[in-house]
Amino acid sequence: MTSAIAYYRLSTARQGKSGLGIEAQKAAVQRFAEAEGIDLIGQHVEVETGKGADAFDRRPELGRALAQARKAKCPVIVAKLDRLSRDVHFISGLMAQRVPFIVAELGADADPFMLHLYAALAEKERALISTRTKAALAAKKAAGAKLGNPRAAEAAAKAHAANRAAADQFAANVLPIVRAIQASGLTTLREIADALNARGVRTARGGQWHSSTVHNILARFA
Repeated sequence: MTSAIAYYRLSTARQGKSGLGIEAQKAAVQRFAEAEGIDLIGQHVEVETGKGADAFDRRPELGRALAQARKAKCPVIVAKLDRLSRDVHFISGLMAQRVPFIVAELGADADPFMLHLYAALAEKERALISTRTKAALAAKKAAGAKLGNPRAAEAAAKAHAANRAAADQFAANVLPIVRAIQASGLTTLREIADALNARGVRTARGGQWHSSTVHNILARFA
């Protein structure tokens, strides 16, 4: 029997607390595995958004699923493609991990090209929805409607300031380690990221270091 690792993702902390969507994903993957004769030897559940340039860093469970699948030489199964991402660039990055993915909704025969195609369509759909939403809000504003919640905006601004302060403090703590790595002769972003990972240093979100996250740290002190 073929083995596989199951990966489930909930897009928000609110969904994670309520369990909304997780049982449906598990049921879909389980049905697919039984129909295809696949033995699920592990599962990983993530509660995180899929947006942003550092989306992979904010997915520690996905990283663990990839590591387990790579060690077992088996694929990772998800219920739907959007449980990975609707972003084509993110999907391409996952394909570069050299771990095969199976999307239960698309079937076992969906190859990497098809996954890229479906991701491109989903990304286009998301862009169209965003455009329509912005147009509708602009029309309401032009008609004199008051948009937004002042208290919500104030709370969001405070949360953003707090997050930025925490990020600045984390960067200040990590910078001496980065400087020491540079002084040892490892100067490229990739080399620094590998050295941080080798030392067991985690990113602010508890993930692995990549060139982009090292760049973000250094950019704060440029």
